[in-house]
Amino acid sequence: MSFFKRLFGGGKKKSKIQKRNPFNLQVGDVVSYDLEDYIVIGKLVYNDSSYEWYAYQLDSGSKRIWLASEDDDEIILGIYESTDLRLTNVPNEIEYKGQIFYLEEHGKATITTADGRVGAKTGQVMEYWDFESDNGDFLSVEKWGNEIEVSYGYPIDEHELEFLPGSQE
Repeated sequence: MSFFKRLFGGGKKKSKIQKRNPFNLQVGDVVSYDLEDYIVIGKLVYNDSSYEWYAYQLDSGSKRIWLASEDDDEIILGIYESTDLRLTNVPNEIEYKGQIFYLEEHGKATITTADGRVGAKTGQVMEYWDFESDNGDFLSVEKWGNEIEVSYGYPIDEHELEFLPGSQE
């Protein structure tokens, strides 16, 4: 390489920014949803018997939500918010916001990726219960050690989201 190419970087290739989607967001990316911009401040990838799904913690400065994504023969997306619902055990039905949520799935998952501010570690195992109401809303119950967390969610379509990369990856 010549002196001028080394000096002015002519020999270096620029890295191409990867187009973002609900399965490759990175901490620092921006997600626009419902007329609000959120920064991805955390990313979790769950694995249950080789089936993976993703959860991204999003912060707008005034509000924090979770974007969940999975590909189970179709792309399934949901927005989740923490609730003040406290459980000591997990029943088969839960009443919340005037709706009855029915148990759809229960299992254990290993965290294979934990980036940013998520409160979990790679390799950590958690137990989960997925509930759904008759109108399609969700309750996600997760047991981390002895602590049970409940989040309320609802389905969204990918066209409701816009992704802007915040990094070069």
